Amino acid sequence: MLSHISACSSTTAFFNLRSSLCLTSSKRFNHLFPFKSQPRPRFSFLPSRSSSSMDSPPSIAAVDSISDDLRNQTLNSSNEADVSNSSETNNGSSDINGKNLNKGLKLTLEDLNWDHSFVRELPGDPRTDIIPREVLHSCYTKVSPSAEVENPQLVCWSESVAELLDLDPKEFERSDFPLIFSGASPLVGGVSYAQCYGGHQFGMWAGQLGDGRAITLGELLNSKSERWELQLKGAGKTPYSRFADGLAVLRSSIREFLCSEAMHFLGIPTTRALCLVTTGKYVVRDMFYDGNPKEEPGAIVCRVAPSFLRFGSYQIHASRANENLDIVRTLADYTIRHHYPHLEHMEKSESVSFSTGEEDNEVVDLTSNKYAAWAVEVSERTASLVAKWQGVGFTHGVLNTDNMSVLGLTIDYGPFGFLDAFDPSYTPNTTDLPGRRYCFANQPDVCLWNIAQFTTTLSAAKLISEKEANYVMERYGTKFMDDYQYIMTQKLGLPKYNKQLLSKLLNNMAVDKVDYTNFFRLLSNIKADPTIPEDELLVPLKAALLDIGKERKEAWTSWVQSYIQELSTGDISDEQRKASMDSVNPKYVLRNYLCQSAIDAAEMGDFEEVRRLLKLIERPFDEQPGMEKYARLPPAWAYRPGVCMLSCSS
Repeated sequence: MLSHISACSSTTAFFNLRSSLCLTSSKRFNHLFPFKSQPRPRFSFLPSRSSSSMDSPPSIAAVDSISDDLRNQTLNSSNEADVSNSSETNNGSSDINGKNLNKGLKLTLEDLNWDHSFVRELPGDPRTDIIPREVLHSCYTKVSPSAEVENPQLVCWSESVAELLDLDPKEFERSDFPLIFSGASPLVGGVSYAQCYGGHQFGMWAGQLGDGRAITLGELLNSKSERWELQLKGAGKTPYSRFADGLAVLRSSIREFLCSEAMHFLGIPTTRALCLVTTGKYVVRDMFYDGNPKEEPGAIVCRVAPSFLRFGSYQIHASRANENLDIVRTLADYTIRHHYPHLEHMEKSESVSFSTGEEDNEVVDLTSNKYAAWAVEVSERTASLVAKWQGVGFTHGVLNTDNMSVLGLTIDYGPFGFLDAFDPSYTPNTTDLPGRRYCFANQPDVCLWNIAQFTTTLSAAKLISEKEANYVMERYGTKFMDDYQYIMTQKLGLPKYNKQLLSKLLNNMAVDKVDYTNFFRLLSNIKADPTIPEDELLVPLKAALLDIGKERKEAWTSWVQSYIQELSTGDISDEQRKASMDSVNPKYVLRNYLCQSAIDAAEMGDFEEVRRLLKLIERPFDEQPGMEKYARLPPAWAYRPGVCMLSCSS
């Protein structure tokens, strides 16, 4: 195994990064989470702008990713032909298999348009058994779902995802639907497999991991020529299951189904979920790893994404070195061809050439190396994703490199949590408690660390140079800061970014444990009127500022006065600002206690609360009269272990 894959600190040693990239504390992110309780970040990176420019509002151009420039590159004639053919497919009557792909067509399960590029174009395991083993020189193993089922039931389904797949909603009414999506009956046309990957877990290289309980049913193309992979989570053992049973329980499956959809409707890139079924069997789980296992109802989620490729999908092959490095290149070529096609044929352009800022003033020309351009876009998508997490108060909980999507999607929902009482050191993962590596405040830094592992892999395969790798990480920092500042400026309804005002606000919220979601929603009710009497300033925020004493009331009053002063420099009405703020500050998020209430009912055979929550989270920014109770502060029982904080066991 390559030595630079095996330890947390090895990436910086391998690349010999500039000292500004290796600081023990992150000056770049400190002002975002200025709290004594914050653990010191583990990574830092090179600022690409002067400190003064950091305080100015991000322009639209600054917020836009460099990847937009890459997409706008002129394609060569062969690629134009591909686009033309794609257009004809969308508007015409059939694809190469003779299937009708007209937009709006509603298909049965038997009519889905399969295109199994992953198994067709990448090296596979010659064996098909499910004996736990090291799988070499392969990106996947063909396996079939094997979970035992007994009268499986359909718990809930997403009409939105069905529409993505051109699937007729009537298909959910089929008597054999639960059998198909529990894996008990085959899906006509599918080719099932489990993916091979590795990863760093809690900063340490864990070797081969892979799909231990997730089995892909296949890939399909919809009427827009979009590629979608269908995957059953909890469908049985694979060679990557190690000592596990390959199954999933209803508790974790409900959480994954609902949060996948909740994140999508919040506008955050994510894997999706088509449906959730119970297996009718029980699964033994030790939720708290305390030696007290118990039986829980089994369940299976059908997850949907353009691809479930992760950073670890490339890492595993680089870790094995020698001829396996060719697989890294093959897999990178596959990914670019199918998921980043705009990078395949680029022309020289100054707009995508950048100086490294070093003494020799060497230029990084992204048009001369598609792998470098790809790495930059992966980095920027990841940075943009994390900025959105921070904006909405979402904590992933398990940001291992095998849980990082190469498409910039939120992937693998385990012990996640939305912030209730604002605490930057909050982690929803009991396994993470000793060091809080994956706590809310650390997410930007730890995802940069993960990007560093990804660039290490590409460098080991000689796909990118050291300078290109450094630039990839620099772009992460720039993109994150631009997006985060823009998001928080929108949440506050400000005419421009104000670093000092935001820092003071977050500090106040941390001191008083203010509910993150409710506070920002209430904030839109404040009027930009400097003449409001001091004793009335906090009235619009009363529901969020509970039990604060005189000293804290004065601190909040001072902040609101500064906030109103900043608002008054804008040129929009209070009504316009409120509408704008309410469109980015959700009324409803999937709080852990809401999930638990639905789980408790579902484990008793009542799925109505799960379905009700699904409808709620599909409109998170709407008031939804009659549903106000779902925006309330968590009750006391919500803070018990197993609700606000969970282990990885599911």
